[in-house]
Amino acid sequence: MSRYDLLIKNGTLVLPYVGEVRADLATRDGTIAAIGTDLAASEAEEVLDANELLVFPGAVDAHYHLGIYRPLAVDAAEETRSSLVGGATTVLSYFRTGQHYLNKTGPYAEILPEVLAAVSGHAWTDFGFHLAPMDTRQVGEVPSLVDEHGIASFKYYMFYKGFNLSADSRDAKAFTMSDEYDLGHLYQIMEAVAAAGRDSGKRVSLSLHCEQAELMRLFIDRVRAAGDPQTLKAYSDARPPLTERVAIGEATTLAGATGCPVNLLHLSSAEALAAATAARAGLDLRTEVTLHHLCLNYEELSGLGAKVNPPIRSAADTEALWAGVLSGAVDWVASDHACCLEEHKGDELWPALPGFGGTGLLYPVLVSEGMHRRGLAPHRVAELVSANPARAYGLWPRKGSLLVGHDADITVVDPDLEQEVTTELLLSGQDHCPFAGRKVRGWPVATILRGRVAYRDGALVGDPRGEFVKR
Repeated sequence: MSRYDLLIKNGTLVLPYVGEVRADLATRDGTIAAIGTDLAASEAEEVLDANELLVFPGAVDAHYHLGIYRPLAVDAAEETRSSLVGGATTVLSYFRTGQHYLNKTGPYAEILPEVLAAVSGHAWTDFGFHLAPMDTRQVGEVPSLVDEHGIASFKYYMFYKGFNLSADSRDAKAFTMSDEYDLGHLYQIMEAVAAAGRDSGKRVSLSLHCEQAELMRLFIDRVRAAGDPQTLKAYSDARPPLTERVAIGEATTLAGATGCPVNLLHLSSAEALAAATAARAGLDLRTEVTLHHLCLNYEELSGLGAKVNPPIRSAADTEALWAGVLSGAVDWVASDHACCLEEHKGDELWPALPGFGGTGLLYPVLVSEGMHRRGLAPHRVAELVSANPARAYGLWPRKGSLLVGHDADITVVDPDLEQEVTTELLLSGQDHCPFAGRKVRGWPVATILRGRVAYRDGALVGDPRGEFVKR
């Protein structure tokens, strides 16, 4: 009987917060069993030669949307396989009640088991959920969701306040199936999340989508009055960076008053990042940017395939966000993956549904644009897409590390493999990709989930065996 299930030989291990070291790594029973300089190939059932390759911890894609536009089981099967292409072995998906998702409301004690049952058996990666308390009753469930269900993070969408914008006639209460979804509701959530963290002795946090609804209404009216242009720039003008900055001010003021740890999601602009950085003092505040806000801009893109909230911004904003990544002002990078088919985009700005996929590019973009182009060290890449989100969301060190005794979630990257992005390459169910045509250098050649190869050389291996991860 072999001592090890899998032996990765001759690779360069990328250790978050430490650096890079040439060593072998062996797995047994789903965990990392040994790290050494000359582990014997004869003692392993399977050997993977990683000579001239980088061995990263599997990415934790901390911003994801399963089942927003399609059934949960379909999305789990088709989108988490794309995560393997990008080197992600764990995805943390946002979920709320109301329209989209399951199109109903009710207590999470009843709905969460339904969600887990729909995803289980279909996911290629391990998975978890951030939950959004949409009404006061769900706010009251926060303690039990933390203690009994292993949910360590929650969400508030600031732009749903006053959702009956002139560009979208849907009423906020009807869309969210909530009661008063306002700053008072946000304050209640923060109180509950902060109390749950104190009681559990762990980091329980609230993630925030920061766009200010009343200002959005004004700017949308102005854009439409100017002739309603059907462009991504018009969408950015209708939801400008000022709306992010004001919402960040509101959210962080309440976070300071309640002592609630907060995560500011998908900062899209120089203005938003500056506001978040200025608000850090005295707060447990973490910041996130997405691949698309780092790499896409409205000056180069045509069509509405890249419509997303917050909008795609200018090239100057993308460079400001990269500067934040390099300086450490940005804590992690995620995909905000939401499979949205081309038929739901069309050529009319306001009806086009927001969001698109990107999880299959998580390590490739950070290696190509961050490491090769901007000099980001490999261990910093690992921190940004794996270790930092794992620490923020209660997964460390089981996920996000290459430590003996913890999950053998591993991504082996060929740093010199260059490929052009295509929809087919990413193995997603989505039929278009705003990144298509880009040359990207540095791709995973093997993605390993709990010690077993799940993806190798462009193809899936085995069957879906992702599990729900309590945090």
